[in-house]
Amino acid sequence: MSAAEQQSKALAFLRISIGLIFLIFAEYKLTSTRFIRIGMAQYITQFLNEGSYPFVRPFLRNIVLPHSIFFGTIVSISELLIALSLITGVLVRWASVGGLTMMLVLLFSSNYPGPQAPFWEFFGASLEHSILALCFIALLIAPSNQRWALHRSQQ
Repeated sequence: MSAAEQQSKALAFLRISIGLIFLIFAEYKLTSTRFIRIGMAQYITQFLNEGSYPFVRPFLRNIVLPHSIFFGTIVSISELLIALSLITGVLVRWASVGGLTMMLVLLFSSNYPGPQAPFWEFFGASLEHSILALCFIALLIAPSNQRWALHRSQQ
């Protein structure tokens, strides 16, 4: 197996794995209305009380929280669309842009270590979202024909 085929398979594994994770995220949100009706508002309130970056607080407080059902629906459907795109390999770049955007919004909404934190703690506090953000960046910069390269190598 050539290096290009190995890289293509590794990217396909990463893409499908992230897609399955997002499918799990979407499944629990869409099979019950609890997240959309109550959960989104609870998360936003928790973010505001415990750790959102100061520059994102007005957006969370004044726009997202009053319209939490709308944003909860958008988040749930977006996770499903990202999952389906990554699993099937269709529109991967668009799904990666959406996933990266979602991870950055979540990072700035929930991973603020505080104004007195040393510089390195900003990275440590962000690991739950920054790792997936880096994966989405890798999928964005990967060759757009990675899916077809994998398919051709199997023939």
